[in-house]
Formats: sequence, C-alpha cells, structure tokens
Amino acid sequence: MDSALTSVFLPAALAVIMFGLGLGLTVADFRRVVVYPKAAFLALLCQIVVLPLICFGLVRAFGPAPGLAVGMMLLAASPGGTSANLYSHLFGGDVALNVTLTAINSVLAVFTLPLVTNLAIAHFQGGGGQVGLQFDKTAQVFLIVLIPVAIGMAVRARSAGFATRMEKPVKILSAVILLAVIIGAIVKEAGNLGGYIASVGLITLLFSVLSLTVGYWVPRLAGVGARQAIASCMEIGIHNSTLAITVAISLLGSTETAIPAAVYGVLMFFTAAAAGVLLRRRAAQEVEAPV
Repeated sequence: MDSALTSVFLPAALAVIMFGLGLGLTVADFRRVVVYPKAAFLALLCQIVVLPLICFGLVRAFGPAPGLAVGMMLLAASPGGTSANLYSHLFGGDVALNVTLTAINSVLAVFTLPLVTNLAIAHFQGGGGQVGLQFDKTAQVFLIVLIPVAIGMAVRARSAGFATRMEKPVKILSAVILLAVIIGAIVKEAGNLGGYIASVGLITLLFSVLSLTVGYWVPRLAGVGARQAIASCMEIGIHNSTLAITVAISLLGSTETAIPAAVYGVLMFFTAAAAGVLLRRRAAQEVEAPV
C-alpha cells in the first residue's frame, strides 16, 4: 500500500469523519446515559462483550486466513458508525440514545479496540513478529479518534450555527476521501479480491445480521421500549468500518486485515435497511394491536 495513502489520506479521512461526529455532540450527550440507564448499559454490554464473542465463534467456525480472522475481530471491536443515527431516525428509533451511545462508544473504543485486536493477533497469528497495537499504536488511535471529536465539540460549543452548517460539507468531504482510499486498496488487491470476498462474504453477512438481531432483542427481552431497542439495534448493528479499515492499514500495515471491514461496510447498509423496515412494521403492529 502506498505510504501516502496509509500515513496521510486514510487517517485524514477518519479524522474528518470523527470531527464531523463531534460537530453534532455536546457535553449533555454524555450525561444523557442517566436518562436511559438500562438501555445504555445493555447496548454497551452487547457492543463490548457479546459481539466480540459472537464474532470469535463465527471466525472459529468458518476458519478464514489469520489476517482475515484478525480483521473480523477488529471489526467486532469497532464502535457504532455515524450512519447509525441516520438509520435510527429513519426507522423510528430514539436518536438521542444513539447520540449518547456513539459518544460513549467513541471514548471506550480507544481502550477496548486495542485490547480485542491484540488478543486476536496473539490467538490467530501467534503474536510472533507482530507489532500489534502496543502503547504507541493505542496513542495513535486516541489521536485519530478522540482529538477530532473533541475539536468538533469545541467548535459546536463556540458556534452552534456554524457547526450545523458544516456537518453536511464535512460528511461529503470525508466520503470522497474514504472512497479514494477504498479504490486504492481495491486496485492494489485486485488479484486477491475475489478470494477475499469468497472467504469473508458470508461471515460478514452473518455477523451483520447477528449484530442487528442482538442489538434489538437483548434490550427488548430485558423490558426496554421499542424506540430505544431500535436505537440500540442500529448502534450495535452498524459498526464503524472506517475506523477498522484505518487501524488495519495505517497502524497494522495489513490490507488483508482491512478486507472484512471493507466488505462489511457495503453489506451493512442493506442489512440495516432490511432490519429497519421489519422493526418499523413490527412497531406499527404493536401499536395497532388491541390491549
């Protein structure tokens, strides 16, 4: 992978995306967890503990190449993507809860993502000769995740109107940069792409479906309301594949490890939309049902 792509453009794309996320956040969003304690706790439990375990089971069952296995675990450890807020809004979820979970997950991922990834590297690649995500790499995750979010929040606190106007242009810019990066990765791995998709296409599809299912049904079975459960479904079911790609290529130096996140990043929009339609229909039926 070209050094300029890995050291400049990909981290820049993620920084722009996280800055855009920060433009939509306030300190109050972090406090809102008190309003939804059960829903927030269950969603975070699913994100941090349940999904990595499910992903580990899938990887063991399908047995992909070690680099792809690490990529799957890296994807599972990534927090919810920024698209979760949009999907939650479209399909009747509690967007305020989504914003809260996104804010908290972005902070926790600085610690949980390196932990899960290191364990995956040790298990699937033996750790031998692997740099992994040691302190310097963890610090880089911190810099490209939290610092842009903090700057975006500071801009919003200083000028909410400007932050609102900038949200759309920032999203467009980040999408353009990310698209260029993905095209570059595809071109470089063109010869192996068919094999990669064959190796991880089904497992990423299953992981997406299971993420959405767990995200909705764990809160619902625990008595959480439908709107909060839909928000949890989208937050848990739509992972930040951009973050996973960035860590894989820029910090681990492995295009192969980025493949699962790239494949998932395409599939998740379709599975999340299908889940949203089903859940909105279910919510409508619950409202119409006689008491």
